Amino acid sequence: MALALVWDWVFGEPPNAVHPVAWFGQFVAAVEKHAPHGQPKAELRFGMRLAVLGVAVAAAPPLLLATASRQRKLGWAADAASLFLLKTTFAGHGLLAAGAAVKQKLQAAEAESAQIALQALVSRDTSTLDSTQLAAATIESLAENTSDSFIAPLFYYTFFGLPGATIYRAINTMDAMVGYRGHYEYLGKIPARLDDLVNLIPARLTALLLLIATFLTGNDLKTAWRVLQTDHGKTASPNAGYPMSTMAGALGVCLTKDDHYCLNATGQAPKPSDLQRAMHLTKVTMLLAAGLQLLFLFLLKRFSLFKPSKT
Repeated sequence: MALALVWDWVFGEPPNAVHPVAWFGQFVAAVEKHAPHGQPKAELRFGMRLAVLGVAVAAAPPLLLATASRQRKLGWAADAASLFLLKTTFAGHGLLAAGAAVKQKLQAAEAESAQIALQALVSRDTSTLDSTQLAAATIESLAENTSDSFIAPLFYYTFFGLPGATIYRAINTMDAMVGYRGHYEYLGKIPARLDDLVNLIPARLTALLLLIATFLTGNDLKTAWRVLQTDHGKTASPNAGYPMSTMAGALGVCLTKDDHYCLNATGQAPKPSDLQRAMHLTKVTMLLAAGLQLLFLFLLKRFSLFKPSKT
């Protein structure tokens, strides 16, 4: 885990050509081409089969690598492959780099370039967003993806090992691809609900760590706590509102998505300069999560209750 974190911090994401998450996305896209349309019940059943198949595909590589390692068939190669696979389940460096790209374009008053850069963080149409909306969307994405792209994979690795991390990333990827309303209303319902379920604890844990990071960085802890309490339920997602509302309160900004939500309504309109503060808060939160996780894993190994008894 420590090596995977260092790898991410120093080198970031591998190219899509060798990225397991990108491969999985191509797999989902290939399967989705065969999905029925205009038939709600059939779409729902297909979405359920897609979710089950996706979980199985994601679990297979780490389980095979674990078996090879135990049987000493691949030696260090199995460990190296496991390290690589673990690294690709989270993307702290990539998240911060994507936020920095938008910040740079906004500070240079290059709105169109910022709209393009934001597409690395969000799936919605960015072509009509002005500088304030671009800044708000970037802050929202930094907050939400601190959970989805970093803390949640670490959480599931801690308690379920490498299969837990890869399965989480598969569920999150399926939700990102088909788990939204409209064309995928029924096809994506099961993947979306599954994603809601697996993010219940990580999203709330992220909000807690954001509060600690808010205190450590000298941001507005009192407002962050107040906005978390009052606004966490305003988003359509049962989870995204927790880190997003906490971030809005900590930075003193109002995060609004037309016809959807308004977090911290009394806050200021976000400016490009607020992105640096958001990125710093994100970085501190991720460092806290990584440090606490490594400490927990060390203590779990040191004082494990699962050691074989001496008889």
